[in-house]
Amino acid sequence: MRPSSPLFPAENACICKYIRGRLSKPIGNNRTITVRQPGVKPRRESLTYHRKLCAGLCLALVFLNSAALAGAMPVKSVAAAAWNKGRETGLPIPRYVSLKAHKARMRVGPSTIYATKWIYIKPGLPMEIIDEYGHWRQVRDDTGVTGWMHSALLSATRTAVVAPWLTKNAMLRADPEPTGTLVAELQPRVLLSLHSCTGVWCRVSVREHAAKGYIRQDTLWGAYPGEMFQ
Repeated sequence: MRPSSPLFPAENACICKYIRGRLSKPIGNNRTITVRQPGVKPRRESLTYHRKLCAGLCLALVFLNSAALAGAMPVKSVAAAAWNKGRETGLPIPRYVSLKAHKARMRVGPSTIYATKWIYIKPGLPMEIIDEYGHWRQVRDDTGVTGWMHSALLSATRTAVVAPWLTKNAMLRADPEPTGTLVAELQPRVLLSLHSCTGVWCRVSVREHAAKGYIRQDTLWGAYPGEMFQ
C-alpha cells in the first residue's frame, strides 16, 4: 500500500483504496474496467471515471472530518492567543499595573533575601508585570529596568507616562481627533491617570493637575498598541 497523501487523513485513504480494490482493475491497453453484478450485463467504464469518483469521495470525507473537528475544537480569538496567563493569578502576562506604595523596593529575586535593586518613592508610576512567582511579580519600568516586587506594592489602577522615547511633546486634546482643541503639551515621562482607551486614543488626566483630555495611545508607555478598555 502506498503511503497516504498529506492532504488526506489515513482513514480516508483506506476508504479510497477499498473502492479502488473493488472497482479499479485495468483490462488490456485501453485502461477500462468491467463491473459484473448478478442479473446485469457487463458494462465498460473508464478508469478515469472511477478515479474521479474516488477523489470526490475522499474530498467529501475530508470536508466532513474537518467540519467535525472544527466543531469539537475550541476556537480562540487572535487577541486571546496573543497573551499568556500568570501561573499564580491567571491574569494576562504581560500586563500593566501601577505602584501603590510610597516606598517600593525592586529586588533582584522573588524574596526579601535578595538584594534591593531600586527603591521607587513615587506612587502611581506604571509598571509592566512580565512574570509571577508566589506573591512576587517580576516587573519592568518605563526605562526597561526589570526586577521583582511584592504584589502588595502594586495596584491594578491604570496609569501611564508620556513615552520616554518621544523627541517632541505629546498633544493633549479636548476631543479624540487630531483637530481637537489643544489642552496642553506634555513632555516625555509626564505621569497620567488612564481612564479609558479605544485602541487609538486614551482619555487621561494629568496627575496632580487639573488638565484632562485625550492623547494618542501610541505616545504612551502604560497602554499596549490597540488595547481597549473602559
